[in-house]
Amino acid sequence: MHVNDNEVLLQEVGPRDGLQNESAVLSVEDRTALVEHLSASGLRRIQIGSFVNPKLVPQMAGTDELWRRLNKSTDIRYSVLVLNKKGLEKAVAEGIPHVEIYVSASETHSFKNSGASTEQALESAVATIETAHQNGIGVTAGIMCAFGCFYEGAVPLERILQMLSKFMRVRPLEIGLADTSGMADPESVKTFLEAVRGEISAERIGLHLHDTKGLGIRNMIAALEMGVRRFDASIGGLGGCPFITGAVGNISTERTVEILHSMGFQTGVNLQVLHETREKLLCRLTNAIGRKNQARRSYE
Repeated sequence: MHVNDNEVLLQEVGPRDGLQNESAVLSVEDRTALVEHLSASGLRRIQIGSFVNPKLVPQMAGTDELWRRLNKSTDIRYSVLVLNKKGLEKAVAEGIPHVEIYVSASETHSFKNSGASTEQALESAVATIETAHQNGIGVTAGIMCAFGCFYEGAVPLERILQMLSKFMRVRPLEIGLADTSGMADPESVKTFLEAVRGEISAERIGLHLHDTKGLGIRNMIAALEMGVRRFDASIGGLGGCPFITGAVGNISTERTVEILHSMGFQTGVNLQVLHETREKLLCRLTNAIGRKNQARRSYE
């Protein structure tokens, strides 16, 4: 999808990244309602969940059922996160039009996230992308910990460029660069984006920013100055990687929209509906925690 220079395309990742780090596990019915409320806000891209091991990430169990229940809009690109061919097979079986496949640039995080080295995960991802193409499914290929790792610190830029080069050979529609640990700052964002321009143009890059140091919005503004017009955001600023100690959420969708509109950018998103959706989500999470605590007390 082409984006004009004054238009910013936001992808809502709250139903996946936002919920996967919450102690409360929402029902499929509640998660479906969340996606439909987000759809009503004018967001054109929504990541509805992931096909991962439900024993490791129980918050994502039933994503296939969510997809079947959803009142789908032809104006929205729905996607799911998959880690391997098994996850892709589920996406193919359900007729999901777009998948996102991320590989960590950090060896330590890669083993914690996928049980494989970066090289092994990358080889698997490339093969999975090729299979997705064969089945007519759109792909965003992404790199986690692109701006540094909680466990390892700085990640060599050469490693990122090598990963990008391998991804570009299998022609994903877009590349996502994730600040999974929230270690980026505005200057490092600019330096990084300048370095990767040789592999991919800014218009095909999307940034996935976490707010660990409170710099998420400033990092987005730095990327805007470098020509990036695609960003992930999460309703209420929820989110975080379950495999990184102390990980905090993504940049908040409502705050992101407010900042972008104040800067003169267009998003097509209705802020009032977003705020209403946030309140409904927080109520559902509170109720789910209450039910969980009540069940625990009953058991004890």
